[in-house]
Amino acid sequence: METPPQASTQLRIELNERLYLRDPQDTDLGRRLMAESVKLIDEIGFEQFTFKKLAQRMESTEASLYRYFENKHRLLVYLVSWYWAWLGFQMRFHTHNVPSPTERLRLMLRILTNSHHAESATTHIDGAALYRIVVSEASKAYLTKEVDEDNRAGLFREYKRLAARMAVVVSEINPTYPYPHTLVSTLLEAARKQLFFAQHLPSLTDSLAQKPAEETVYVFLENLVFKVLA
Repeated sequence: METPPQASTQLRIELNERLYLRDPQDTDLGRRLMAESVKLIDEIGFEQFTFKKLAQRMESTEASLYRYFENKHRLLVYLVSWYWAWLGFQMRFHTHNVPSPTERLRLMLRILTNSHHAESATTHIDGAALYRIVVSEASKAYLTKEVDEDNRAGLFREYKRLAARMAVVVSEINPTYPYPHTLVSTLLEAARKQLFFAQHLPSLTDSLAQKPAEETVYVFLENLVFKVLA
């Protein structure tokens, strides 16, 4: 199955205002902050990332960056939320004229496992680098002691919206299946973690040497979901 063509539409993604002090999409400095933070986190990892290092890279000041985000965790949640919202846009774009829920779900799985090939929705974000950050770092957005407080503040809204959208399609395929949200959240997590395992802990997955890891993960997820829903 071929990767679906990508939407080239430039769009502004509206996120929960509690994620930021000032939306970085509104200014040139903010857009540079987004672009350079994606590149730097991709290069050195979230643990080693600091606003001081980012300011040095941007030839700016830490104080100017803190006008946008109160800490680096909020920046990570913002970037990951931006990715989930953008992925949701991709799914809506490619499935809105597809009447079959089975085919819509297959397209969603294909987009989920091949989003690193997609064109970025804006000119200032490196889509492939952001994808790698999501694979490696996204769980750190919610695996914190403050997860319940952050959830009440709606910081994970985009992830939950994406899951809910896919769960609706699952229920269209099999209205009697009692666990659509559990199935979808498993698919979303497995898509990331199996790719991470293939790259770093290969004995924990079954990626085939003759195929890209993304293709193996797609086939596994498709096999899993449609056998469960049969």
